[in-house]
Amino acid sequence: MIPGTSPSPDTSPAPRPAPIRVAVADDQAIVRMGLRALIDREPDLEFTGEAADGAAALRLLRDTRPDVLLLDIRMDGMDGIDALRAVTADPALAATRVIMVTTFEVDRYVFAALQAGASGFILKDSAPEELARAIRVAASGEALLSPSVTRKVIGLFGRHDVTPVEGLDTLTPREREMVAWVATGRSNGEIAAELSISPDTVRTHVSRAMVKLHARDRAQLVVFAVRSGLTIP
Repeated sequence: MIPGTSPSPDTSPAPRPAPIRVAVADDQAIVRMGLRALIDREPDLEFTGEAADGAAALRLLRDTRPDVLLLDIRMDGMDGIDALRAVTADPALAATRVIMVTTFEVDRYVFAALQAGASGFILKDSAPEELARAIRVAASGEALLSPSVTRKVIGLFGRHDVTPVEGLDTLTPREREMVAWVATGRSNGEIAAELSISPDTVRTHVSRAMVKLHARDRAQLVVFAVRSGLTIP
């Protein structure tokens, strides 16, 4: 460098973030093919492998450790619900978010899948852009619960007695309120708009509530809120 001159600014492009790694488990080869094609065409997604049943899906996850698993609910042998329970019970797979893939948005498996730790649901006939968005949302730690799915969950839990979740008494009044809002299926931005506060404020309260309740993600917060009978003030 010439004395008395300043170094040239670094104009090299910022490094690209690592792609979201996605695995697929479905007993229909044509469905797996379609999902792989969709993942391959998205520059921020990376296909890590496929499986035709739950047992094979578990082996795949332990070998490749993807960020997101698209898991069919109904499969021969070990079905999606049993595979999901095995995933959430394995600490080594705690970082993998599971999206249940189904033909019906509010079928009888919704309740069991949410209890088992699913991060959300996506329909097999969803538009490609919706599926790609679902993968990104799940990878970020958000939940994929449409209002119709949330209503179904509330209806299912409504048939049972209210059972307070352990740790609920450690929440502040504001945190309890945020958990109740999460159970409506709204995003942080939508909750913030309803309450005239910033999305960051909502995110902070929701994150603290998740830590106190040991919730895997927002989908599990919905289960806790409805089970405990929390309602919006």
